Amino acid sequence: MSKLGEILVKQGVVRPDQLARAMDEQRKSGSSLSAVLLAQGTLKDAQILKALEKHYGVPGVDLNSFSIQPGVIELVNRDFCEKNKLIPLQKVGETTLVVALADPNNVQARDDLRFLTRRKIQIVLATEHAITTAIDRLYGTNVREIVKEVESNLEFADDVVLQTEAIDMGDQDDEGPIIKFVNAILSEAIRKKASDIHFEPYEKRFRVRYRVDGLMIEASSQPPGSSAAIASRLKIMSKLDIAEKRRPQDGRIKVRYRGGKDMDFRVSVMPTIWGEKVVLRLLDKSNLQVDMTKLGFEPEDLTIFKEAIARPQGMILITGPTGSGKTTTIYSALYELNKPDTNISTAEDPVEFNLEGINQMQVNADIGLTFANALRTFLRQDPDVIMVGEIRDLETAEIAAKAASTGHLVVSTLHTNDAPQTISRLMEMGVAPFVVTSTVELIVAQRLVGKVCESCKTQIDVNAPVLQNLGVDPAEVGSYRIFQGKGCNVCNNTGIKGRIAIFELMRISERLKEAILAGKSALEFRIIAREEGMRTLRRSALLKLKRGETTIQEVLNSSVKDTI
Repeated sequence: MSKLGEILVKQGVVRPDQLARAMDEQRKSGSSLSAVLLAQGTLKDAQILKALEKHYGVPGVDLNSFSIQPGVIELVNRDFCEKNKLIPLQKVGETTLVVALADPNNVQARDDLRFLTRRKIQIVLATEHAITTAIDRLYGTNVREIVKEVESNLEFADDVVLQTEAIDMGDQDDEGPIIKFVNAILSEAIRKKASDIHFEPYEKRFRVRYRVDGLMIEASSQPPGSSAAIASRLKIMSKLDIAEKRRPQDGRIKVRYRGGKDMDFRVSVMPTIWGEKVVLRLLDKSNLQVDMTKLGFEPEDLTIFKEAIARPQGMILITGPTGSGKTTTIYSALYELNKPDTNISTAEDPVEFNLEGINQMQVNADIGLTFANALRTFLRQDPDVIMVGEIRDLETAEIAAKAASTGHLVVSTLHTNDAPQTISRLMEMGVAPFVVTSTVELIVAQRLVGKVCESCKTQIDVNAPVLQNLGVDPAEVGSYRIFQGKGCNVCNNTGIKGRIAIFELMRISERLKEAILAGKSALEFRIIAREEGMRTLRRSALLKLKRGETTIQEVLNSSVKDTI
């Protein structure tokens, strides 16, 4: 008979036959005796606690209603609590720790705890079942069970291994499953060619999602208990401060394939009300498309773009929201310009890909290394081409304009909705109109549209009014053949596989310069550019639709209908 069983029989709260049945069930299930008695309805937790109080003469505490002091569990790790059936409850001053034990006679546990915490230990009683429940609630659900479920749902890529610095995490049993879980998620993301991984904690579940070809796909949904351990593992891998949970942090993880191929993950950690959300951006250099002919440029637009980057001076601005492919377009331009007789310097935040033969600088505002200060340094480094990751303020814009007007080609980005609005945005920053007209040569607005999956591509019938509502000329409706993906394993049942860019190129012509100097609006800039042959984002998307490369929904998602 177990010690708890003896106490319960002695105190008269359970009969020997009831105890025998419970112990038989305990041997089959592997659960604790108190948990079995509760499950069978033989006893309530309060009855067990009262019997233990009488036997040991130690005050008891109901952990279901007791408010455990925040942060106190950081003094004792989970393994020690599980092994010794205890849970820390609160600190009393700087010298004493109140701890609930299932067995107050466990002198060894008390001595070890005194040594670990450097505090006096004050003992109270709690049932084993209540302590186990409290451990799961405070430390998180046991990740072994989570990983077991994940393994049944995830396909592991055996050709991927993580090459990170060896980190001593101690001898915690849960560490292996956590590492295995994280590695499995990273491996699966690489296999699916995801662009981002989202680790998202919520009140009642923990969700992992991938962004593949612009669409969010759920990979795993688990109990919320593992979120803190997974966030800590990712922070350790990216050399971030695991103790800091109140502020956002940024880092980087390197992955190496067995064949020696490298991939980086850009890590962003953000505190939320239910824990830390971690987002990883996959930076696969092998997927970096530097061939401009494959970016999605129409032949006429590609000619305009190449002519612009071939100029010895001036400014080229690439605009669009986050995730619209601006970095790829800029890198393709730099790749084209990267010759032995050309000195190229870039200021980026962050440096996403390392390019051989190009001097790349990581901006760090914490030490005063801003885009503006980086530009000042570049101008003393005898550059031919300068790339600025983003023009965010007047100071950066003015220095970039100065560089563009003194014999340097400057390529940069701005966050605007379309090309004409870029001019208005610069002037809102405080850039003088004559500076804009004398330095900016070309503005490129872009978006990404999903490509129809070739494996499940099928033609569909679409009514003429639908196409006309998109902006298709009624005379051209008959020439459109519309396709859509039915969904298959190749495209994760989305019908979309891969993405291609649509572009809006606006050259700063003499008419536009006059309109800028006259203080005209973005709408008037657009009218002039359209009259001079500018193809809008919507027109670019419709050309992709006409050729069967994308879908109606992607056109709607990526562009707005032309109103002029």
